[in-house]
Amino acid sequence: MIRNPNSGRVAWLGNLGLSLSGWLVLAFLLLPILVVLPLSFSDSRYMSLPLGNFTLHWYAEFFGSSQWLGALFNSFAIALASTVLAVVLGGLAALGLRHPAMPGKRLIEVLLIAPMIVPAVIVGVGMYFVFSNAGLTRSYTGLILAHTTLAVPFVIVNVGSALGGLNQRLLWAAASMGATPWMTLRKVTLPLTSPGLISGGLFAFATSLDEVVVTLFLAGPDQRTLPREMFTTAREALSPVLLSAATIMVLFATVLLLLSRSLSRRS
Repeated sequence: MIRNPNSGRVAWLGNLGLSLSGWLVLAFLLLPILVVLPLSFSDSRYMSLPLGNFTLHWYAEFFGSSQWLGALFNSFAIALASTVLAVVLGGLAALGLRHPAMPGKRLIEVLLIAPMIVPAVIVGVGMYFVFSNAGLTRSYTGLILAHTTLAVPFVIVNVGSALGGLNQRLLWAAASMGATPWMTLRKVTLPLTSPGLISGGLFAFATSLDEVVVTLFLAGPDQRTLPREMFTTAREALSPVLLSAATIMVLFATVLLLLSRSLSRRS
């Protein structure tokens, strides 16, 4: 009689330990975020526990401030522009990397996803020297290009994963029926890889919306994004409005995560 290795007291204790360690890691990651949410509704001017009385004063101050709203608008405008560029460039790069006859494909792929791996400080310093020589520092154009560079790897990874599951026989069938490469791309490839494109776009948008390190290197006094405004407030004047801004960022990130999960399930 063969004994099931997944049964018995030892296996039960192993599963229990694995579950407890998973919950501990999850709590370690989420508790700092969850603490911010109730603190943003406290009437205390000091960001500390226990909580004070419930109030929406800090949210009213956030939405009533032209400085905070301007930073929020700038963040969304830069994120939308960089997302569009990242989806186009990352999608084309993923299609090119899929071609079997492309020379140096592995090296090009490593270089393209390097901004996702290299520390942000190193990327920011490198971009500062390159963009300053091109006259792109202290400009929205420079910020959009920088955020696009940081977002492209996420699009390449997601679209490349979608292309990896694409049945090559569908492309052969389209070609055998007289479809041109452009028609095949538009009628077959793009519809089948659209979940990867949209998911990559969501990650690109979240990356741009949350970026602060590279922005500190490249932005001027007029290019104030919401993460940069939060960083400045935390460094110079620790106001509870910072908590309301952080809560808004968390809500946006949660919505993007839910959309990404929904798309992955549908695909």
